[in-house]
Amino acid sequence: MPQSSGPSTSSTEPSSTDFGANEWLVEEMREQYAADPGSVDAAWKAYFADEGGTSNGSGSNGSQSNGSATPAEKPAEQAPAKGAKAAPAAKAPAPDKSADKAGSDAKPAPKAEPRSSGKAAEPAKATSKPTPKDAKPAEPAEASDEPTYTVLRGAPARVVKNMDESLTVPTATSVRSVPVKLLWDNRTVINSHLARARGGKVSFTHLIGYALIRAARTMPEMNVGFETVDNKPNLITPAHINLGLAIDVPKPDGSRQLLVPAIKAAEDMEFAAFWTAYEEVVRKARDNKLTV
Repeated sequence: MPQSSGPSTSSTEPSSTDFGANEWLVEEMREQYAADPGSVDAAWKAYFADEGGTSNGSGSNGSQSNGSATPAEKPAEQAPAKGAKAAPAAKAPAPDKSADKAGSDAKPAPKAEPRSSGKAAEPAKATSKPTPKDAKPAEPAEASDEPTYTVLRGAPARVVKNMDESLTVPTATSVRSVPVKLLWDNRTVINSHLARARGGKVSFTHLIGYALIRAARTMPEMNVGFETVDNKPNLITPAHINLGLAIDVPKPDGSRQLLVPAIKAAEDMEFAAFWTAYEEVVRKARDNKLTV
């Protein structure tokens, strides 16, 4: 008995490898074609008609009398057999009134069902010690009253060399005049309050000295020093702001000397505490009670 050139299967329906996931749609349209050939697209109508004409038996679905059928070749992935008509690309059929009549005979689309398992999978057990999300913060270092030395290199070291050489150059003094009305008014208000309360007076030196402390706290880079250590230039950053006061003190022999005691750690003082420390330093200097 002559057979077609394509591979034969034991079923009249094409295998799942012909149309892949669209196999159910092809089957549905084939059944619609069997019920009413006018309910499918013209391309599929010609394909199903050709499929039935190439079979060895009679029937609209391409069944053969000898029980074997030649499946349609995959038009997109496989070349059609010689003399056979290629199947058109699978697409959804256009809505038609006659399709509603044959809808009751159409097969529903297969639904994917999850594979049942014997028992639930156990959670993975930890194989290492758990670590906290946030590392424990390091304890703050204790405050030190000693200054910090930083060796200067590169451009800063070159600046130091040029500044040392500039000491041999003659210098000039420049004077600027600034308005002090606000300073004067504040001094008057403070002294009026002190006269009604605890007594004492505030001088311009008190106000200017406190302003210097606040400025050095705002701009700490202006409160640094310089020293050569092991033949290397070092930047000295003090731990505190100490304000030195130049005090003219008479000596027992009638001569005079200039002492410069300092108000220690003045960066955190309020004005009242600064004023009290200022007066205490001056009193000790004049009573010759200053210590080293």
